[in-house]
Amino acid sequence: MTETETLHEDPIHDQPMPLIDHLLELRRRLLWSGLAFLLCFGLCYHYAGSIYFFLARPLGEIMRQQGEQPHLIYTALYEAFFTYIRVAFFGAAFLSFPVVAIQAWIFVAPGLYRSEKRAFAPFLIATPLLFLLGAALAYYFIFPIAWRFFLSFQSPSGTDGMQIELQAKVSEYLSLVMKLIMAFGVAFELPVVLTLLARVGIVTSAMLKRFRRYAIVGAFIIAAIVMPPDVITQFGLAVPLVILYEISILSARLVEPKQHVETETEPSDTVS
Repeated sequence: MTETETLHEDPIHDQPMPLIDHLLELRRRLLWSGLAFLLCFGLCYHYAGSIYFFLARPLGEIMRQQGEQPHLIYTALYEAFFTYIRVAFFGAAFLSFPVVAIQAWIFVAPGLYRSEKRAFAPFLIATPLLFLLGAALAYYFIFPIAWRFFLSFQSPSGTDGMQIELQAKVSEYLSLVMKLIMAFGVAFELPVVLTLLARVGIVTSAMLKRFRRYAIVGAFIIAAIVMPPDVITQFGLAVPLVILYEISILSARLVEPKQHVETETEPSDTVS
């Protein structure tokens, strides 16, 4: 099949536009994205208290199990206010992401071939779903184990009546929770990134297999850098990263160009 026939069967539905029109289109998409973020920010700020209590629920449940009254403190007059602002910002970024992704797709889609659109569409769907999966793993599995471990260092009846008691600040707790959720959410995008790179031919499944041992070491190094200095959260991130890397090898094998697969399976023995 000639290149002309390929282009005829796989057209680009785009119209020539001058640079100023492209810039105006980009501004339009940015305005829609900014408007969506501002609306989500206002909504999240209105419910910032409920969102924060939802994030603090794992800690509160463990405190109740240990016979404590769940509580968080703040030591500056403005601390709670700015904490709610950060909660609203975090929630708005999360809620507005689908709109921002759609606007980005509307901007770049006219310049793609029909086959390229079909190839990229699954990644747009998988990206938020995998991020949600990573965030859910952190919230429902890592948080209860980690908080229970940290609270175990309290000593309500220490030597000479000295007590060691947790007085968690609202801002510090939010920072830790946001860090863990973002780390797990971004980590779960590893299959999307590697599969996309394999789809365009930058990496292959054979290459990923060769670098497996380095990827395992890298997963634990990344977990040690990103996570708090405790074994629970570090292993909680490193182990899923290793599993996701293995999943990426399989998905890369399915989507990589056929010539890579044929080259890997072709017999290497030659007659001299």
